[in-house]
Amino acid sequence: MQCIIDRRAEFSASHRYWLPELNELENQKNFGACSRFPGHGHNYVLYVSLLGEIDQYGMVENLSYVKSVIKKEVTSQLDYSYLNEAWPEFQQTLPTTENIARIIWQRLAPHLPLYKIQLFETPKLWTDYQGQGMQASLSIKTHFSAAHRLALPQLSQGENEAIYGKCARVHGHGHNYHLEITVSGEIDARTGMLIDLVALQKAVEDYIVEPMDHTFLNFDVPYFQSVVPTAENIALYIAQTLKDPVAALGGELERVKLIESPNNSCEIFCSQAKITAPYLSLQQPAQIN
Repeated sequence: MQCIIDRRAEFSASHRYWLPELNELENQKNFGACSRFPGHGHNYVLYVSLLGEIDQYGMVENLSYVKSVIKKEVTSQLDYSYLNEAWPEFQQTLPTTENIARIIWQRLAPHLPLYKIQLFETPKLWTDYQGQGMQASLSIKTHFSAAHRLALPQLSQGENEAIYGKCARVHGHGHNYHLEITVSGEIDARTGMLIDLVALQKAVEDYIVEPMDHTFLNFDVPYFQSVVPTAENIALYIAQTLKDPVAALGGELERVKLIESPNNSCEIFCSQAKITAPYLSLQQPAQIN
């Protein structure tokens, strides 16, 4: 039976987004504050996932060996480094989060049965890479606060409470929602970017966070005047709303994860189905067609 195991590692490094063939204004336009001299740094967190059969010793790979390979091939070379000069690959393609993960895969693949490389630049920005050429995914995390009430208007209060429990109470309740947006695409061979990160963050802010933050969803967001704002329906709405803006930026919306509380979350995997369903009425279940 096959099993996936994960090994965590860390390194601290600096980098700069700067292309010598562009002038200063062009670099600033493309990379914003990341183009500033002499660069900036991050505490990177790396997860190396391995896939294989469980052997006679109860292991996919000996973790002592895995640890030594990651240290030798990656962390000892990148820790406290200036990434632009640490590896020759970053002379050709800038050391963005997604491109660092791609090159780490290339460095480790001859030694380990890799399944996935996941690299966190910050707790709110990370990438996943699975050895598919220049294809990768990039995730961002944000939050908004909102109130909602779960109830169907055609049902009595007692009937609603039987379905939704305390969530049906007349005056509603609130959550600090945490939202993860994952987009996929091709890493640009020169810039190292699969999407304009600043533009993506702005799209999420403009289309989702600003219209939904500090609102009562049932009353303030038109969609939820006809759809019960469960976590599932909120995630579906976010996926429907962001699909086209993300496509306009050259990426594909892959996943929306909404964390309603530490005990309750849901995910919409957009790349596994077309999210073209029309906005749904109260009498229809939420679906992705």
